[in-house]
Amino acid sequence: MDKRQKLNADTKAMARFLEGVVEVAALSVLYYFFWRYGHENDPFPVYLGNGIIVLIGIYAVLNWIFIKNSDGFQFGSMSKFDLGIAQWAAMLIVNIITYFQFCLISNQMLSPLPLCALYFVELFVCTVFIYLYEFINRRLYAAHRMLMIYGRDEAIEMKLKLDMQKERYNVCKLVSAHEPWEKLIKEIDAAESVVVNDVPAELRNDLLKYCYKNQIRIYIVPKITDILIRGARNISAVDTPMLLIRGPGLTIGERFFKRTMDIVLSLVALIITSPIFLVLAIAIKLEDGGPVFYRQKRVTQWGKEFDILKFRSMIVDAEKDGHSIPATERDPRVTKVGWIIRPTRIDELPQVLNILKGDMSIVGPRPERVEHVEKYSAEIPEFVYRLKVKGGLTGYAQIYGKYNTSAYDKLRMDLMYIENYSLLLDIKLMLLTVRVLFNKSSTEGFKVARENEKWREELLEQFRREETV
Repeated sequence: MDKRQKLNADTKAMARFLEGVVEVAALSVLYYFFWRYGHENDPFPVYLGNGIIVLIGIYAVLNWIFIKNSDGFQFGSMSKFDLGIAQWAAMLIVNIITYFQFCLISNQMLSPLPLCALYFVELFVCTVFIYLYEFINRRLYAAHRMLMIYGRDEAIEMKLKLDMQKERYNVCKLVSAHEPWEKLIKEIDAAESVVVNDVPAELRNDLLKYCYKNQIRIYIVPKITDILIRGARNISAVDTPMLLIRGPGLTIGERFFKRTMDIVLSLVALIITSPIFLVLAIAIKLEDGGPVFYRQKRVTQWGKEFDILKFRSMIVDAEKDGHSIPATERDPRVTKVGWIIRPTRIDELPQVLNILKGDMSIVGPRPERVEHVEKYSAEIPEFVYRLKVKGGLTGYAQIYGKYNTSAYDKLRMDLMYIENYSLLLDIKLMLLTVRVLFNKSSTEGFKVARENEKWREELLEQFRREETV
């Protein structure tokens, strides 16, 4: 990386930080005016002096933490829609916390209307900031020219995934890992950054060291062992660094606090959504007289089987002989109610009962069907690693993956969650889940997978023709 490229990278990082600071400052100014003029009979006279500075500081810190952990400051890297959903969800949580903070300070239940008015003004202000920052970022910062070094032919599907975010990743050339070292180095020196995917370990180590030495950005698609090492604990008992990989999953303390959060949040969710439960139960029953809930055997922690609950969105006996038949577009088996609840995933709502019972957690690897676990475990022996924790309503694979994401990629994402677990990570993934509910790309199905396979073959053929010219 030359000095100009390093300066551009540092400038972009600083600009993104300052953009977040300016936006949070604007939200804090709005908060001050709400505080000062939002109540006719101010119940907080003590805080009208310097005390308001402390409260504004708390509000600013909460907004920074929740928006940042929702990826709401990723200007230039995410779509405006995703940024909007991330920021709106984060601000909603901050304002709910602030409302209860007000009630505690005043020792009475206050009207939520002023805070609701503040929230809708903030929605408009944040939307303006998102459009402004996206405009600035897309014109000042072009995507790096990237070289992809791949091992097996299947690995170049990564290019298709990166091409879907052209504004951030610009893979200009593909080179096989089987090419001579001199050619690889020549191609790396001509690129601004490198993607290494499915490359033999020894060669990957050499590529990593070369790029690190020459300050060239390098993106590495991790193997299972890389993810396990990433979650290792540093041991400093001797003068030689060591890493400890424990392997049993979460500690006793982590399991206790995670279970406590599951019970509290699922109870709150059940109370809030009880009207939805009632309305949907009546609608499903009235449509065809069948059962309200659909039960299916799934596998959770340590291979335990349980019945997962969903609102029934298809006709009775839609899956004959218990065989899974994925729904297609305009599938006649989907009921009228099903067409409403499936796109927004409201059919998953009854799983709060599974969480209360202890079969599931709010966040964790998605519990798979029994036959799928048997199949994937036979193909990928490491697949059983994800059973070290309870299955979840949402998780890494649900947020960052798609319906057609391969079992191996889902395993890698689930292991990243397990090996890097923290309560803060759980909260972050819950916030990101809101974004996924409105993102149609996360529901891409098997048709897309077949198209990707055809695209890969065409790209390989084109690449081979270029190499022979």
